[in-house]
Amino acid sequence: MATTSINIRMDKDLKKQFEDFCADMGMSMSTAFNIFARKAIREYRIPFEVGGEIPNETTRKAIEDARNGIGLSRAFSSVEELMEDLDADD
Repeated sequence: MATTSINIRMDKDLKKQFEDFCADMGMSMSTAFNIFARKAIREYRIPFEVGGEIPNETTRKAIEDARNGIGLSRAFSSVEELMEDLDADD
């Protein structure tokens, strides 16, 4: 099997932590990335969940505002009523 090289930019501290992790697992970083690539191709997806803090601070504030009735519009009984309200000059 022919091999090729790739370059990956990574935070220096993250690289060190990942090297240490891989060593603890008994593999190199190259082996870990190859495992990731093979699994991603086999499953045709990122083989783990990718996300941030859920919900983030902006979303948490929006949820809290909604719970407190802040920034909500009134209810409409029809699309026509909604459109009239949107078109009204306030």
